[in-house]
Amino acid sequence: MLGIIFTLLMLVLLQAVLGFDNLLYISLESKKAPQSDQKRVRKVGILIAIALRIVLLFVLVSLIGYFQEPFSFLSGGIDGVAHFAFNGHSLIVLAGGGFIIYTAIKEIWHMISLNDLDHDVESNEADKGKKSSNAVIASIVLMNLVFSFDSILAAIGLTSEIENATTAFIVMAIAIVISGLLMLFLADRISVFLAKNRMYEVLGLFILFIVGIMLVTEGGHLAHLELFGNHIVPMSKTTFYFVLAVLVIVDVVQGRYQKKLLKEKAKENFKK
Repeated sequence: MLGIIFTLLMLVLLQAVLGFDNLLYISLESKKAPQSDQKRVRKVGILIAIALRIVLLFVLVSLIGYFQEPFSFLSGGIDGVAHFAFNGHSLIVLAGGGFIIYTAIKEIWHMISLNDLDHDVESNEADKGKKSSNAVIASIVLMNLVFSFDSILAAIGLTSEIENATTAFIVMAIAIVISGLLMLFLADRISVFLAKNRMYEVLGLFILFIVGIMLVTEGGHLAHLELFGNHIVPMSKTTFYFVLAVLVIVDVVQGRYQKKLLKEKAKENFKK
């Protein structure tokens, strides 16, 4: 019994750590919905995603071999140029990573192409209606499932020592529900923080961009992708969190240094 409780705690911790990038995506994506509906969009999206995660868990437990087995019609290559053996898992991860990279680049480009930031803030309130709340919820749910693949497969590995398959499934399902509720609790707070500190949106988008790269490299590794004799190596979670920490530290230091420069400039202007 103690072993099962320890495994459950480990699973909740795993889901929470791996769910950070998912939370960031939810916070940024929900901004595309009408402002009055953003809170509901986040809640509904996460609740639906929790239910579908449990369905995905059942599917993966039942058909895990199918997702890991390479497709014969997507295997092969050209000598000296490329070799690949795509499976269901790799295709889903590659598609999710590609979509996240596209989203991050599009939003970053939109930010740097603005002529009048204040006007854009006002006009965005009207433009947000162009993407319906249901469309945003669908995006949140879909990307939540993409992020869930690795965490669920890791959970299956952690519960491999539990002999009873039903017990293992229940433990994993409880961990998914707890981590989902934690995500529900934090989503609004992260969104409010980004709304009050818009300068951190750029940092968030670059982190999201790195998440996309991490997923693409992982998908390439799962597909045994080899380009010009070089195997695609996945970005490790440790590397990702190290890069994330460096980005945050650089952003904080740069922000404080910029404030210091502005104060010195104000003093000089005052003396003049």
